[in-house]
This record gives sequence, structure tokens and C-alpha cells, in this order.
Amino acid sequence: MSELKAGIKEIVASQMKPELDQFKVGDTVKVHFKIVEGKNERIQVYEGLVIAVKNAQLSKTFTVRKNSYGVGVERVFPLHSPRVTRVELIRPGKVRRAKLYYIRSKIGKAAKIKELIIKKKKPAPVRAEAPQG
Repeated sequence: MSELKAGIKEIVASQMKPELDQFKVGDTVKVHFKIVEGKNERIQVYEGLVIAVKNAQLSKTFTVRKNSYGVGVERVFPLHSPRVTRVELIRPGKVRRAKLYYIRSKIGKAAKIKELIIKKKKPAPVRAEAPQG
């Protein structure tokens, strides 16, 4: 039984994409998603606000909401899917909730999320040593 569990963990680990996990709820992202139309493949970019992340290891999903011609559109993306080629962080958001479903009822400026300003660490000041003597 433990061999089976080890085999499953190995398969799950091989299919996970660790480099895509650099965003959180409240961030504005661009999702590069592969679309297959017959024999043609193209990459479509979907830009919007991440309103939810469901954490379930390999089946981890995130919901992105955008306004398209005045209509709110939401799309759920599986994070570790081979069709999601890249997730680009556009603007980090400052939120205090894990799920932003309340944004659905907001209109215009009220639907905006504050930007998270990340302070850069200042280098320690270099002190000139006094001559000893």
C-alpha cells in the first residue's frame, strides 16, 4: 500500500509547476492560456483580478475576473494544467480576505483593489572608522 502512495506522490510531483505559484488573491494577472482550434494552437491572454484560489495540490484552481464591455466575466483556470503556459503578475493587490466574491456586486471605482506597495530594504549605512592612535 505504501508503494502505491509513493508512486502517486511521484506522479503528482512530476506534473506540478512550481514556477506558476507566485501570485495571490487580489493580484492583477495575465494568464497565457493555450487554445486549440482544430489543428491550430494559439495562446490567448486573459487579464484580470484573482478573486479566489482553491488549494488542492495538483487540482489547484484560481478564478480570474475581468470586465469585458461592461459585463463582468469570470474564468476558472487549473494552475497545473498543460494549457496554462504562463501567469504574469501585473499588479500586486492589498486585500484582507481569502476570497473576493464581494467584488461581483461592486461597480466602477468601488470594485478597485488597492495596490500593495512593497518597500525595498535600504542597505545598512557604512560607517567610516575613526583612526585609532
